[in-house]
Amino acid sequence: MVRPSQLYLLSYNSVQALGWFVALLRLLPCIVPPSSVHSSYAVAGDLVCLLQASAILETVHAAVGLVHTAPLLAFLQWGGRTHFVLAVVRQIPECQMQVQSSPSVFITIMAWSISEVIRYSHYALTTLKVCPAWLTYLRYTAFIPLYPIGVGPGEMWTMYQALPFVKERDLYSGFFGMFSISYHSFLVVGQASACECLMKLKHTTLLSPDGNILH
Repeated sequence: MVRPSQLYLLSYNSVQALGWFVALLRLLPCIVPPSSVHSSYAVAGDLVCLLQASAILETVHAAVGLVHTAPLLAFLQWGGRTHFVLAVVRQIPECQMQVQSSPSVFITIMAWSISEVIRYSHYALTTLKVCPAWLTYLRYTAFIPLYPIGVGPGEMWTMYQALPFVKERDLYSGFFGMFSISYHSFLVVGQASACECLMKLKHTTLLSPDGNILH
């Protein structure tokens, strides 16, 4: 008999898998003329923001013991992506032309969509104990190329393009002023740290989003 917690996780993961699949379907026409990758955020951005924001539930899942993941790790993973789409790409008006239409946003959302369709489908079918071996294989191999692609030419390049607007508007100065640092400086330090992490990827083990070690 399926427990209520299993039914809940099955429902949550199925909805997320479906949502990211719809985002992927919206993105695919962008690579075929007359459409363009520059329209990727316009066609899928709102849905991606909704899916990513709702993923805060995964921190709750970890905190209450529904899944075997450290709550802090789940929160940091959620926070990184959510900060990217909500605090930077969506909240800076100037981003609409110069950043939201950048190919780097297409790369980011495409990498996220593919990886999340695989991840959530794997979670849902594993809950039912009917996950095929090929999907398990994809779950722990597709992440290896998709992660650096999404972070490097995707997120990092998008953040770099947003830096001039962040500095010009002194964005979030009220909050970061309490720590004697600007949001612009915070992003620069974050970019430098991300670069260092990417450089080390080929020399270290990779962690999947749920904390499993990928060799």
